[in-house]
Amino acid sequence: MQGAPGVGKTFCAERLAYSIMGKRDDRRIKTVQFHQSYSYEDFIMGYKPDGDKFKLKNGLFYNFCIEATNNPSEDYFFIIDEINRGNLSKIFGELLMMIEKDYRGKEVSLAYSDQGFHVPENVYIIGMMNTADRSLALIDYALRRRFSFFDMKPGFNSSGFKAHIKATNNLKLVNIITLIAELNSDISKDDSLGAGFEIGHSYFCGKPEAITDSFIKRVIKYDIIPTIQEYWFDNEKKATEWSNRLMGAIND
Repeated sequence: MQGAPGVGKTFCAERLAYSIMGKRDDRRIKTVQFHQSYSYEDFIMGYKPDGDKFKLKNGLFYNFCIEATNNPSEDYFFIIDEINRGNLSKIFGELLMMIEKDYRGKEVSLAYSDQGFHVPENVYIIGMMNTADRSLALIDYALRRRFSFFDMKPGFNSSGFKAHIKATNNLKLVNIITLIAELNSDISKDDSLGAGFEIGHSYFCGKPEAITDSFIKRVIKYDIIPTIQEYWFDNEKKATEWSNRLMGAIND
């Protein structure tokens, strides 16, 4: 699932798992966030300090696969946030091939153990990727060919969000959402940005009674405006124009 911040990737990943399960069972869901220091030893297996010596310890994904193997009639879901921040070859090692559907269930020998290991067919991996992160280059083709990709867009026009707006009974929110839609159109048309940088709807989600004028003002002032200032760091005129329009809307 790829998209800009605030489009609900984490929310949808969990709900997708629940939907396939047919019920809500968090015992069969594990979530991890990748980063540049995340390693094979953390994920699969490696030697870790244990008192005055080192001990071979199983990693998070290894243990998850063992549990899934012991319960073949149930589906398990491993959710990876910021999947493109990690070095997949470094993290998965020899299992990078074994997560492909055609190789599920086939045993391999691990780097730290001669014991056979496999990724079971009932383990589903859901990755989430932020498309508005300038610090990341194009993702590795190894990641591309092992996953299907689904673009997530802001859901301001969805029936669920429209019902949410109605429940808040807040006219200022209606005006702000209209302005955000115009802002997203401007972002999408910008050659240096594009649709992957649009403002997501989850900034304005929450219990309807909590969506007050002061809440909206905080979101605009401390979340949305800093974001567009970063987007148009090289176009001060554009950033200032939109900052003023947003501040004007919440101060009306």
